[in-house]
Parts: sequence; C-alpha cells; structure tokens
Amino acid sequence: MHQSNPNPKNRRLPAHRRKGGFTLIELLVVIAIIAILAGMLLPALAKAKTKGQGIMCMNNTKQLMLAWKMYVDDNADRLPFAYAPEDKASPNYKFSWTHGILDWSDGNTQNWDIDNTIKNGAIWAYVGNSPAVYKCPADKYTVKPTSGPYKGQPVQRCRSNSMNSWMGMNQGEWTWFGGPEFRKYTKMSDVIDPGPSMTWVLVDEHPDSMNDGFFCIDMNGYPDPKQAKMPDLPASYHNNACGFAFADGHSEIKKWKDPRTMPPVKKTGPPGVSQANSQDVLWLWERTTRKYK
Repeated sequence: MHQSNPNPKNRRLPAHRRKGGFTLIELLVVIAIIAILAGMLLPALAKAKTKGQGIMCMNNTKQLMLAWKMYVDDNADRLPFAYAPEDKASPNYKFSWTHGILDWSDGNTQNWDIDNTIKNGAIWAYVGNSPAVYKCPADKYTVKPTSGPYKGQPVQRCRSNSMNSWMGMNQGEWTWFGGPEFRKYTKMSDVIDPGPSMTWVLVDEHPDSMNDGFFCIDMNGYPDPKQAKMPDLPASYHNNACGFAFADGHSEIKKWKDPRTMPPVKKTGPPGVSQANSQDVLWLWERTTRKYK
C-alpha cells in the first residue's frame, strides 16, 4: 500500500510548478553573446574616446594660438622664435616660444619642471597660467624623476606640442633644413604664401621625436617626392592622426597615410627617416613654406 509523504516540503512538485533556472548550455550562450557584444562595442568606445581627446587637443592648440597671436600683436607683428638657445644669458632666449629639451631621461628635470621650461617661453604670459594646454590629452607617456618633488613617481612630460621651424625660425634665420630660396616667416605680414589658413604653426610631436620646441621640416628637395625627408615626426595619437594649429587660428586633425609616419613609441630617441614618395611629407611641404617666386 502506498503511504503518502506527511511532510509537504518533501513532496515533488509537478514539472510546470518547478522554479526556473539556467542550464549550463544557456549560461554559455549568454556569456558568448556578451563577449560578442563587448567585442563589437569596445573598439567603438575606444574610437569615441580618442575622438574626444582629439577635440580637447584642438581646444588646447587654439588656446596656444590665441596666446601666440596676442604676443605677435604686442610685439610689432614679430613672431616668437621657434627656437633659441637654452642659455638664459643669450639675448634671444626670451624670444623663443618655449624652452626645455625633453627626452626619456629620468634625471632630466626639464621633462617635468614647467618653471624652467614653458614658463620661460615668450607666449607664457598670454596663456593664463594653464600649462595643460601645452599637452595633447592622449599623450600619457611618463618618466620617473630621480630628484625633486616627484622623485620616484611616474610623471607626464610637460609638453607634447612643437612649433613649425619656419615660423620664427632658428632665432629668425635659415639653417640646414632649407636656404634663402624659401620664405622665412619672422613677421605675421610675411605669411602670405601659402597664407595663414594654409600655414601651420603648432603640431603634436611623436613622443620619440620630442626634444626642443622646434619641429624641423626639411624643405631641401622640394617639390621632388623622391627626396622627401622627415627628420622630426608628428604624433599619431588620434586614430593614426594628429593635431595641427594654423596661423589663422584654426586647428584640425590630420590623418596620416604612410606607415613610416607612424612608428611605435620605443623611448629610444628621434626616429626620423628618409621618406621618399611619402604623401605625408608632401602634405607638410605644401603647408610649411614656399619658394620665393
């Protein structure tokens, strides 16, 4: 004779009344779907973040260009030098747009000490005590100072922007990167060919190329593409692109085409190379200076 279970808690519920739950296969399917969605969304989010950093970068260079223009207006149309010696006794020291020789050395205080670098530059008085505008927000590379208040701590270098070597020149004169056959820009009124909207002033520089504030565009060989060279390299933080600011005050992001323009960061020093037939060098040539006609 069948005896019923006196304890109702031990009774077996009908199948349609059992509590729901996931099987192992169902859990694996859900995990796989989440992984696929993450694989699709994360690259898009990364690109969106990079795009946002690019916008911030352009805002920074626009502020620097506003300071640059105010300096020019207050100094009888004269441009600050793109480079002057790192010697405070030099009569041209105060006319350089910035100061400091950056590298990967932990012992080099100029990598992080803004008081003895960017604050000594000609345009600092017009920047409004905003050292952050000298850096691209995507530049996260650091050094570890061996002395000073940041000793042993990872610290970002203080600058990632450099100036067109033809805008203000090396103390107002030509050097090895092109002779008197090319226009040199020492006054704003000199910027007539190719004109302010087509002549760049500031650029995000490649971390390995970064040293002084003087970005060299070698015009020797212009306009022959077979003789294209790039002694200094621009950055490629923004999805293989970088920011430029132009003499009319506008900023833009330039997408690079040649892989030689975008070498990985190795912290080994300037990686500039000959770049025969590089479309990127041709683009820079056309926006840097012109030969006198």
